[in-house]
Amino acid sequence: LTVTSPPYDNLRSYNGNNDQWGEHVWKDVISDLHRVTADGGVVVWVVNDATIKGSETGTSFKQALWAMECGFNLHDTMIWNKGCFSAPGSLQTRYAPVFEYMFVFSKGKPKSFNPIKDRKNKKAGRKIWISKRQRDGSLIKGSNQGKMYSEYGQRFSIWNQPPAGGNKIDHPAVFPEKLAQDHILSWSNEGDTILDPFMGSGTTGVAAKNLGRDFIGIELDESYFNIAKERINRDDTT
Repeated sequence: LTVTSPPYDNLRSYNGNNDQWGEHVWKDVISDLHRVTADGGVVVWVVNDATIKGSETGTSFKQALWAMECGFNLHDTMIWNKGCFSAPGSLQTRYAPVFEYMFVFSKGKPKSFNPIKDRKNKKAGRKIWISKRQRDGSLIKGSNQGKMYSEYGQRFSIWNQPPAGGNKIDHPAVFPEKLAQDHILSWSNEGDTILDPFMGSGTTGVAAKNLGRDFIGIELDESYFNIAKERINRDDTT
């Protein structure tokens, strides 16, 4: 499993290394991720677009389409709802952007899927009566017909998670640990290897270690690498 959040166009300044990022880089990275991902493996690619002259670049979609050209399946398009406005100036011309894409690429059918079931079910304790409409317009009974709704249902593909608060870590875009944790739980099992080729402050590594996974992290900037290494190697990584 790969869980990563690459640079978003030029939305952040990474110690002056922004010039080393662009299509010539992300195309090679995605291609190499397909090469090193095991059959049944998954890549979670969390990304957003810059706003230039009032409109979005669309780079995120280009990356998803390129991943498919490289041989990945676009297994799931998920949304990270941050619940807060994060693009100053956008309100002058459009609605406030409060989300980012979480593309889930798979190499074949995902080997592991452990769905998180924490969605409070409003129909808990009642019988399930669901019909499915066929291509010809007819209806058939659902496979769960007559069973009882459980207290909690499977989470939907829009995840509500606030950004990492404060500035306790010397990095301009700290990834929320809960977000990394939930993807690791969903798409891998204990003992699996987790990769983050844009390690940043090491959040994915911390989550992987806490969940009993092995971890490989890659980071271009030496100062960020040292921050990540120190975080991951702490005895108490909570």
